[in-house]
Amino acid sequence: MTKKLTLGISTCPNDTFVFDAWINGRIKDVPSVICSLKDISELNRIAMNAGMDVMKVSFFAYGFIKEKYRLLNAGGALGRGCGPVVVVRPGISDLKAGDIRIALPGELTTANLLFSLYQPEIKNKIYMKFDEIMPAVANNEVDAGVVIHEGRFTFDNYGLLLFEDLGAWWEKKTSFPVPLGAIVARKTMGEDLIALAESSIRKSLKMAWDEPEAQLPFMRKHAGEMDDNVLRSHVDLYVNNFTFDFGEEGRKAIDLLSEMAEERGLFDKS
Repeated sequence: MTKKLTLGISTCPNDTFVFDAWINGRIKDVPSVICSLKDISELNRIAMNAGMDVMKVSFFAYGFIKEKYRLLNAGGALGRGCGPVVVVRPGISDLKAGDIRIALPGELTTANLLFSLYQPEIKNKIYMKFDEIMPAVANNEVDAGVVIHEGRFTFDNYGLLLFEDLGAWWEKKTSFPVPLGAIVARKTMGEDLIALAESSIRKSLKMAWDEPEAQLPFMRKHAGEMDDNVLRSHVDLYVNNFTFDFGEEGRKAIDLLSEMAEERGLFDKS
């Protein structure tokens, strides 16, 4: 078989569910991988420097790395009812009041991209790890936060309120599912190896769907304090037919998000 590929994915349950069988050698006739599991914001930064062969990135980051990386049609996160949510403390009813402070899970995240399209005039952004956002809002360190991943299910545990569901906002505005995360491959790998990486993801995902309980140990290992019910809810929300193949609808959604970002000048970084 070919040389080992470097692979970077997030620690989120959807990624560990999809990639477990490939990473841990349970599927045949695929390249072996050296895997790094990191926060999505860190993966975005690494991708900007073409750091790994195959990587999970936010769609915002993908807009900056198209010359070096190819978008794969498998392994990504795209769907309906699964976008980031804006949360606030009780009593806050207007995000436009004054110089409001908004916490986001990284500058190059799709959460920041969607929020920038939703509220382009808000500039006082504070970037932090996604799991620090809800405590920061609850402790009055910021006025609002854009929450991703399992925070969609747990923000009320911090006494926070839903201000806007950015996924629902996107769907109402465009009628398309919301693109969240992409799997990309370094173009220098060549067409054959890129195609092999894509087919490896599909084999891994198919095994995960066929044997969902087998993925739980690997998911638990990287999931912090999430219980199994939250793990399963996370996978049910973010892993779907688009994960197997974006298809025509998914690719149209991705193209539209990119076009809207370009029209707003969001890919112009000084």
